[in-house]
Formats: sequence, C-alpha cells, structure tokens
Amino acid sequence: MTAEPTPASFAGLHHRPGEPLLLPNAWDHASAAALAARGFRAIATTSLAVAAAVGLPDGAAATREHTLSLALTLGSEPYLLSVDAEDGFSDDPDEVAELAVELWAVGVVGINLEDGLAPSGRHAAKITAVKAAVPGLFVNARTDTHWMGDGDERDALRRLDAYQEAGADGVFVPGLTDAEGIASLVRYLGVPLNVLYSPVGPTVPHLADLGVRRVSLGSLLYRRALGAALDAVADIAAGRAPAGTTPSYAEVRALERNVSASRSAKSTG
Repeated sequence: MTAEPTPASFAGLHHRPGEPLLLPNAWDHASAAALAARGFRAIATTSLAVAAAVGLPDGAAATREHTLSLALTLGSEPYLLSVDAEDGFSDDPDEVAELAVELWAVGVVGINLEDGLAPSGRHAAKITAVKAAVPGLFVNARTDTHWMGDGDERDALRRLDAYQEAGADGVFVPGLTDAEGIASLVRYLGVPLNVLYSPVGPTVPHLADLGVRRVSLGSLLYRRALGAALDAVADIAAGRAPAGTTPSYAEVRALERNVSASRSAKSTG
C-alpha cells in the first residue's frame, strides 16, 4: 500500500543528490491528474495559467481567490501540491501568512513566493510570517533578479541571503540559465536551489550534475498546450489531420474526480 504523501516527503524530494525534483506545473484538475498518472509525485500550479484562464494579469495580485479555488480542487488529491502564489497577493506579511494557513488547510504542502524585485526586507518578512504561521509548509523563495532585472549577481546573493535567514526552505532564481553561474550558486547556498527549465538552457541531467535540487517547468506546459491547440486548428483548416498526442474522450473522462464517492465519504465521516 502506497503511503500518503506528507509535507515531510515533499521536503525530502529536495534533498536527493543527483536527482532533482522535476516539478511540472498544472492549471486545472485534468492537467494535474494527467501528470500524476504519468508518475509525478509532486505537482505545482502556475500563476500565469490561473490568471490567463480568467482574463486577469499575472503578477498583479489579482488572482488570490482563483488561486485558492484551484488549491481547494487539487489539495485533496493523492500527490504533493505546491502553489504558485505570486508575491502572496499582499505587501502585508500577516495577510500573506493568512493565505498560507488557508492553503495548508486544504492540503497544500508548498508555496512559491516571488519578490518581484520589491525590497528584500519586505519579502523576508513575508517568509518569516509564513514559517511562523505554518512551520511545515515548504517555502520556496523566488528572486526576480534574473527574470525581471538585469541579473546583478550581488543583488541576487544579497536577496537570497535575506530569504535564507528568514527561514526559506529553498530558493528559486528563474531566468538563470548559465551553467557556471548555476554551479557557483549551488556551492554558495545553504538551501536547495530551484531553477526554471529553459529549452535553451541546461538539460535536466545537466542541472542534476550541477547540483540543482528542483527544476520547475513554470508556465511552459500551459503555453505548449495553447500552442498545440492553435497548431491543431491550423492543420484542420488546411485539410490536414492534426499531429501530436490527442487523449480520447474516455481517457479525459477517466481523469474526473469520483464525486459520488467523495460525497459518500463526507456523509459518513
């Protein structure tokens, strides 16, 4: 019998030398269930997809309730769930901690918090507040020095130092794709390094050799899905059969939650 996933097991996936956690990002129940069926023990959400699905901007603190709704849908499933919560949807550390408590309550074991190049002290205060409120929640602290900024190494290290001291369990530097820079940062840090996979950057095996402990796919799968839809309709319009993998109607139906069983369990619980 397979053991139920726990917060501790999620943290453990970040401490396997030579075997980084490859973390795919889902955007709804079907995408998460399909990924879980392929053997992924841990799945994350992607803020871009959450925002795009409802026509709101990403990274603008506009999707707090939508993020919580998705977490409620996915948090009780038999895989480990980490949520991309932008900057916590607030500048107030206490409000970010309240969000963390709500996520934890629905089964989330990890949270990704980005600094958006805001003052590092503010972001550190959010991390401290979250860890005080929910000690077991894995906090992946993201700095945007390489994503939104100019990649200033000294600024990145200063921010990462602050986030480690604040209690972050791991740090995330999206946009960092230089192998030498990644290896140097791994040697410098005292917590696991998360990088964002890039088709033009190091491969996952190469990242493993560099000492990276977590590789996120971010919005890549969602954007690829949109691209595949556009390619398919273009093929159909041109009289061609669409290429690529197309799950059958029955296969998609098989990803549905067993609502009747869930209702029965609640009524007898």
